[in-house]
Amino acid sequence: MRLAALALLAATAAVPAFAAKTCDVRHFGATGDGTTKDTAALQKAIDACANTGGTVTITPGTYLTGPIELKSKLTLDIQKGATLLGSPDRADFGPFTFAGKQTVLPLVRSDNASDITITGGGTIDGNGHIWWDYVKGVKDSGVLGTDHPRPMGMLLQHSHHIVIQDITVQNSGFWQIVPYYSTNLKFLNMRILAPKSPNTDAIDPFSSSHILIDHVFSSIGDDNIAIKSGAINSPGPDSPSHDITIRDCTFERGHGLSIGSEIAGGVYNVHAERIHFNGTDQGIRIKANRDRGHDVSNITFKGLDMVNVRTAILISEYYPKVYPEGDVAAAPIGRLTPFFHNIRITNVKATGSNVAGVIVGLPESPVKDIVLKNVDIQAKTGMKIAYANVILDNVKVTAAAGEAITISPTAKVTRK
Repeated sequence: MRLAALALLAATAAVPAFAAKTCDVRHFGATGDGTTKDTAALQKAIDACANTGGTVTITPGTYLTGPIELKSKLTLDIQKGATLLGSPDRADFGPFTFAGKQTVLPLVRSDNASDITITGGGTIDGNGHIWWDYVKGVKDSGVLGTDHPRPMGMLLQHSHHIVIQDITVQNSGFWQIVPYYSTNLKFLNMRILAPKSPNTDAIDPFSSSHILIDHVFSSIGDDNIAIKSGAINSPGPDSPSHDITIRDCTFERGHGLSIGSEIAGGVYNVHAERIHFNGTDQGIRIKANRDRGHDVSNITFKGLDMVNVRTAILISEYYPKVYPEGDVAAAPIGRLTPFFHNIRITNVKATGSNVAGVIVGLPESPVKDIVLKNVDIQAKTGMKIAYANVILDNVKVTAAAGEAITISPTAKVTRK
């Protein structure tokens, strides 16, 4: 009797309390034929698997969809050969408020959700050309897209413990992936793509923290990465973005690895290493101005390789301008005055650049405690430094024309 009881207990212990739920979107009415709108079926499958730890399965096919909302405790398995394709009907993207501004719903979003995984080898395609044509001629102005509302590809809003890996995200109408006031996020082994197109940033952490971006390839129409916090002329208060690691990534077409321009909440503890840039407009780019700045500090870039990057290093508090024209008067320091300091750039090799770099602060808020160490840049023109305190340690700039490094009387540069 005792042996039988023990055997029964062992058998009971070996069986889980419940099996993980699987929700195949085709069982909820999705067709995957590329012409029928599958929005309702996709949402039903997500809702059915929400809060179960289950998996929403999207098998190969093209699933035309309007906005969908992810829920907590689920895995979205977009299998290889499966594509979520944004609806071509702008009317499907209803009004939505983002960062206090009116825009339209993102294609995929989470709101106050946690414990979500998106994986599987498939694709999320925003079908962005219908939106790019709508705003043809719009330039990168650092705005939130409110003048010409367009859907983000993916918005993770007030969400936590999210993993996105082994998928492609492409062709969003606006920014592609946006963590907004979110924490503990991982973006792993991804491809983020768009042709030359307005504001199609790859990943834009916005007032978010504890983020890992690892083995991401991006070739897009705007910033390859843009870390943000707070909006232009924000009355505050705004939360900072912080504790962000970017490593082992490749960036091709795009505006580079950026912090800014909207940083009214500040940015700190950012570490980027082993990044390959090929043909980007900029490599390192930290940008703001007097209407959208704050404290940016404890930033490290290490082990960067740049080939045919237009400007290797660009640190400017005059965005969208790069360098001030003529004499610049100091302005009163306010809540939105940018202050860039404690920035380390080490082990950087750049060849084929047009401009070696620009490091320039405001007269009322110079860039301080900037260290370049073991940096070798070959460019058509050299580096300019103004309103800045910079240490150059084993730095070699080779310029085809003009001075290799031009130092303004407003700058303090120490060479080692």
